[in-house]
Amino acid sequence: MKYIGLHRQIQRNNTNSIILLIAFPVLLLAMFYIFFFFIDKQEMDQVNQHFLQAFPFVLAGVAAWFLIAWAGHAGMIRMATHSKLLERKENKRVYNLVENLCIQQGMKTPFIYVIDDDSLNAFASGINSKTFSISLSKGIIDKLNDEELEGVIAHELSHIRNRDVRLLVVSIIFVGIFAFLAEMAFRSLRLSSGKKSSEGKGTGGIILVAILITAVAYLISLLLRFGISRKREYLADAGAAEMTKKPYALASALRKVDADPYIEAVKRRDVAQLFIDNPRDDKKNFFVGLFATHPPIKKRIELLEQFV
Repeated sequence: MKYIGLHRQIQRNNTNSIILLIAFPVLLLAMFYIFFFFIDKQEMDQVNQHFLQAFPFVLAGVAAWFLIAWAGHAGMIRMATHSKLLERKENKRVYNLVENLCIQQGMKTPFIYVIDDDSLNAFASGINSKTFSISLSKGIIDKLNDEELEGVIAHELSHIRNRDVRLLVVSIIFVGIFAFLAEMAFRSLRLSSGKKSSEGKGTGGIILVAILITAVAYLISLLLRFGISRKREYLADAGAAEMTKKPYALASALRKVDADPYIEAVKRRDVAQLFIDNPRDDKKNFFVGLFATHPPIKKRIELLEQFV
């Protein structure tokens, strides 16, 4: 895959971030409008009135959710992965590899975290130079040679340099809103199903409509996210090959990662998609593979080998 260029890629990711910032609230508002359309039995005056009343509260809720997640995402990710800050004295080898690549690219050195797990995986996160970080599992540090580990680090630095990490944070935050609403609707349905009165049946019908609309909105939000998430891995691989001039090293590292990528501490799917390989993607299942956040490693290796 031909590398499209740093500035063009950053511009594209910044544009996608803006599109997501607009698309997800619009999708959420559309979901509420459709909900009122069914609840008010297509009486458009009532539909519009209820929608306009709910409009400011929906936007305020989205803004509050986004600001909290935006400000606290770094801590939330560290908690989800149980990663700890790696001190220079603990591993000078890793620091030297990261710093040499950053000096070469004119980048500020990100924070380096380590995940206490013998499996092989890594990810980058952050929204700006104050929060950018690279997290490496203990297994990937111990089981890769210097060239392979350099390739993995270069891949993660490419995500930071290309602003992929900020784009992912935005998408994770908004998809989380729909997942939360779907969960609340299911819980409400279980509570209403225990009621035997006609009021309970009516409430259950309303909640079923809410679940259906939320499920469709959640699916659309996933498609919006997946539409931009897979290509970033190919581009980061290409960026790493350009950065290190050793595409074979990253290809070799990916083979080893593919053999044991599962980080046991990571239970959340939204966080798992940050990794260089998402072990929660079932790429062997065609239907599930359509919603995979990462392309198959075999294809990524084949593309890297074209650089040799």
